Amino acid sequence: MSNDTTEHGASTESTEATESAEASESTATSANASRDHTLDGESMLSIRGLDAGYGDLQILTDVDLDVADGEYVTIVGPNGAGKSTVMKTIFGLTTHMDGSIEFDGNPIQTEPPEEIIHKGIGFVPQTDNVFPGLSVRENLEMGAYILDDVPEDRIEAVYDRFPILRERSEQKAGNLSGGQRQMVAMGRTLMLDPDLLLLDEPSAGLAPDLVADMFDRIDQINDSGTAILMVEQNAKEALRRCDRGYVLVDGENRYTDRGETLLSDQQVRKDFLGG
Repeated sequence: MSNDTTEHGASTESTEATESAEASESTATSANASRDHTLDGESMLSIRGLDAGYGDLQILTDVDLDVADGEYVTIVGPNGAGKSTVMKTIFGLTTHMDGSIEFDGNPIQTEPPEEIIHKGIGFVPQTDNVFPGLSVRENLEMGAYILDDVPEDRIEAVYDRFPILRERSEQKAGNLSGGQRQMVAMGRTLMLDPDLLLLDEPSAGLAPDLVADMFDRIDQINDSGTAILMVEQNAKEALRRCDRGYVLVDGENRYTDRGETLLSDQQVRKDFLGG
């Protein structure tokens, strides 16, 4: 009797576990990503109704976007969607046409890049993001150009985060590998200890075996308290790691939700993530 009861109980628990797993899987695969593009509560970065472009050419239309303090947010979407334009507009590098950009509650949509840096935003562009003729250390020192003195502790902190840069300290940045140059670019931006780090396609051009390592380093930067807003071509991996994601299409918001929800939404996967 005892053995029968035990076996029956084990069988029941096994069945319940299987049903629970199936239910979870069903929920995950049928998740519907939200089209509500704003975040409840206070945001470090708040964008509302943004129209922007280059000269008379409008790229972004009525874009809404939020990044909370310490959050990790990714923008994905097809080529030409305007993802990089969002980043450049936040940093004052495009033509602002309409809408608002607030950082820590203050409008910045008319501020030039040199003022935005002072406010605590750092930007690592996809290309031309190092001074190739300068050494690694000189590149890092350039990251602190707005300070009276180069903080040695910040350089040491960058070397601790990217140990290979300590070994290559006196080597010209232009002679480094693609992954190492990306580390220099991020390290230079981190010299000012920004509250928000903008990363435009950080894995672009990297060998496949280096991509995961780059994402791990970005995770660590975020874990240390720096908020991240990232545009990334490797959409699936980026969404797996981030807190929330935005899908941008033709310069407009399409979906916004937790990264895992976007990954499990069948329509998002079909249209933007390759199934």
